[in-house]
Amino acid sequence: MAVQGPFKVNFNEVFPFGLGVVGAVSAQADFDASTRENRVQQRDKDTGEPVWVVDVMDFDPEARERTFKVKITAPVQPVPPDAIEGLPVRPVVLEGLMVTPYLKEVGNGRSRIAYSLRATGMSAPRGNRVQGEHNKAA
Repeated sequence: MAVQGPFKVNFNEVFPFGLGVVGAVSAQADFDASTRENRVQQRDKDTGEPVWVVDVMDFDPEARERTFKVKITAPVQPVPPDAIEGLPVRPVVLEGLMVTPYLKEVGNGRSRIAYSLRATGMSAPRGNRVQGEHNKAA
């Protein structure tokens, strides 16, 4: 069985400790259609909606890559949740999360499996998601 293309995943299973926004949401450039003088925003090939990009941080203390980019396909620019006083990042939940596996070259002719994340929106966590599922009192 070969998995091709993106597949839907549950946010809480991928990020059990939570996730935080560490940068601004910006338009993803379409590098094939853009020129030096005219930057064109990328559009989703299936829906035709604009693609946005945001830097996020995985709250998992054992995460291999702590910060990375997530693309969000939405008709308007997504707005991150409000900041929480005393926290350097804004906790967030990605809606409609999809994962696309691909091979990433790591040098010396070697590759490893990497993952590209795409979502359809973002919202504020509900409950005590800042500390993560594993740290909640029972």
